[in-house]
Amino acid sequence: MKRLETISIAVAETSVIVRNGLISVLRKLPELNIEPLEITSLEGLNDCMQGHVPDILIINPLFGGFFNVEQFRETYPKEEIKIISLLCSVTDSNLLKGFDDCIELYNSADEIEKKISNLLRLNKDNSEQEALTQREKEVICCIVKGMTNKEMADHFFLSIHTIITHRRNISRKLQIHSAAGLTIYAIVNKLVDISEVKI
Repeated sequence: MKRLETISIAVAETSVIVRNGLISVLRKLPELNIEPLEITSLEGLNDCMQGHVPDILIINPLFGGFFNVEQFRETYPKEEIKIISLLCSVTDSNLLKGFDDCIELYNSADEIEKKISNLLRLNKDNSEQEALTQREKEVICCIVKGMTNKEMADHFFLSIHTIITHRRNISRKLQIHSAAGLTIYAIVNKLVDISEVKI
């Protein structure tokens, strides 16, 4: 991840000590440039979502009595915000359903940085997959199955030149330049089943 990219992270916690401690750790993470936002109430969270939507929300599952992740996502369906639970005490596992990850008070700065980086990378990978057209996804599947450009052109009733253009666009969008790399991408993103891969 580029150091210059600013990541907006909202920390929703009523305890001043816990909130300030986590924000202090976030500001000192060496590989991430984090702009933290402090949230102390449900009204503050709603104001934040109206004005400056963060990339990540770190919130205590007991914030405001009980934080309902599903209801929050229904209220803000267009926002692709990652939600991390902040565990400050023993918490019922049923309260953690719907969270993308969790941070505990005893996690090291390195562990916190790794969790945030993984969530951001996952979000980036998902947006890259969305950037592919349906035809490009179909071409990837054909490449993984071992089809030649001519076979793909015949299969889709397109010219070989169009297939080559699709392949060039796929390589540019994904920054993957080999059939092996596309195979891994297709399996990880569930475009193909591993049984369909030509060895």
